[in-house]
Amino acid sequence: MELLIIDAQGGGIGKQLAASVKKARPDLLVTAVGTNSAATAAMLRAGADRGATGENAVLAGCRRADVIAGPLGIVIADALLGEITPAMALAVGQSRAKRILIPVNHCDNIVVGVEDLNMGRLIAEAVERILKNAEEKG
Repeated sequence: MELLIIDAQGGGIGKQLAASVKKARPDLLVTAVGTNSAATAAMLRAGADRGATGENAVLAGCRRADVIAGPLGIVIADALLGEITPAMALAVGQSRAKRILIPVNHCDNIVVGVEDLNMGRLIAEAVERILKNAEEKG
């Protein structure tokens, strides 16, 4: 199974996802794609197997991934302070991969009906879903 983690800005969410997934399942292939080099570098330092940066890396990664994980903003054009381009959001949304999105209520995108949990708890739940999906795929 190939996991694609997409993040922007400083890559803090992606960093936590990469570290937690690799700790639980070192055998999973984790590809980190940042919208900028700082985000990519943070995820690579956290243990991602490989990394790339920019719009085309998101587009290509979405075609290969079995699971895509990241903050909710990766499916909203111009989210994450404008770092998510319309093409990136479209690629994530149209991918055949399962999407595991972390509901971060920032940048004017508020998710109603979702419990306001701390980031640690959100990351733990996302990792649990990623690992469950990995087990289902074999």
